[in-house]
Formats: sequence, C-alpha cells, structure tokens
Amino acid sequence: MDRTLSFSGDASIGVFSRVIDELAVVPPSAPGEYRDAIGELLDAEVISTTIQGSEIVGSLLAGNRKGFVVSGMAKEKEIHTLREYRDVFLLEHTMNAAGNVIMANDTFAAVHPDMPRDMATQIGEFLGVKVTPLTLGGVKTVGMAGVATNKGVLVHPRSTRTELQLLEQAAGVPIGTGSINRGIGLVGTGLLVNERGYAAGLETTGFELGRVEDVFGFLE
Repeated sequence: MDRTLSFSGDASIGVFSRVIDELAVVPPSAPGEYRDAIGELLDAEVISTTIQGSEIVGSLLAGNRKGFVVSGMAKEKEIHTLREYRDVFLLEHTMNAAGNVIMANDTFAAVHPDMPRDMATQIGEFLGVKVTPLTLGGVKTVGMAGVATNKGVLVHPRSTRTELQLLEQAAGVPIGTGSINRGIGLVGTGLLVNERGYAAGLETTGFELGRVEDVFGFLE
C-alpha cells in the first residue's frame, strides 16, 4: 500500500492529524479514504474530533501512552471524546498549541525552550517523562520540527550537533535527521508514525521515505 497521502489535497498531514501509539486522531472533516488509510498504515484506531473547534488537530494535540496534552481552549465535547481513550491535561498558558510545542514518546518530552518552567514540569509529571527544553535546527516549535516514537526520533535536517547531543541524552533511542514532502525540514508537518507503521505527505520522495524507515526501524 502506498505510504504517501494527502488531507484533501494538502500534504501537511501532520498538521491535521496526530498519531499516539495505537490511536490516530483526525478531524471530522477527514475524507473516508484518508481515515481508512491512516487506520491501515498505522494499524491504529481512528478517533474523530476537532480541537478548540479547529481541524488542525496535529498542531493542538500531543501525548504518549499516559495521556493527551491538549490546548486549554478545547471544548468540553472535545475533551470528553479524548477522555474516552486517555487522561487529558489542558494547557491553560498562552503557549497552548500542544502539538507544536511538545514532541514526546514514553520516556522523554522535548518542549519549546521558552515554555515556563512550571508548565514544563507539570507536563513531565502528567506524561511520566523527563522534559528537555530544546530547539531543532533553531526551530522552537519542536513538535513540528521532529517526530518521536519509542523506536526512534526524526528531526529537522539542520539540527546542530549540540541540539542532537541534548536530544540523544534525553531520548535514549536512535536519532536521525531528515526531511519530508520534497525537502521540508519541519518533518512533523508531514509525517505520522508509531511503532506499527507510518504515513507521509503525498510529496515525500522515495529517499525521504527510506530515511523514515531507517530511523524508526522499519527496514527488514
């Protein structure tokens, strides 16, 4: 099955969707073929909801097996939907686009370097992980500049040696650099991945797909 797809013609599938372990969260407007492809490619249960009334679910939601971290502006119905699957932590601070400012797996979370310390501490306690403020390629929105699973982390190709060293110390899994959608360094905007599989934006090249498979351990 082709592992590249678009969300209604938009290759930035990581902006519209978020995959956390066996759960894939997509907006209600997601076409049926998109939902089916995500479910099959990532062997995931697909959940349908907006976040704070918006379709950009990937930008507004983060988390791991412990729970979801979501914008404090999320509506009660949206929170109720998410709580059917995981505990939910609300970001009440102005820095509330969780999917943009947090990149996490089950052992670590990288967060926006300007995030208030008490907020970062609360996120770490909720997710049960160590939190590291970090940039990737100079980009502060680490949730869009990188993607993490318990098998690997793929980050912006311009990430510096210092950034990568900090990430390696925190993550404890293989780290690699790469791009998506024909050279886009913000890999989180166009890549959905868990330990079972992955889906990439429609414009992603064969070389970029190979890098994804290598970093996340899908090569046989």
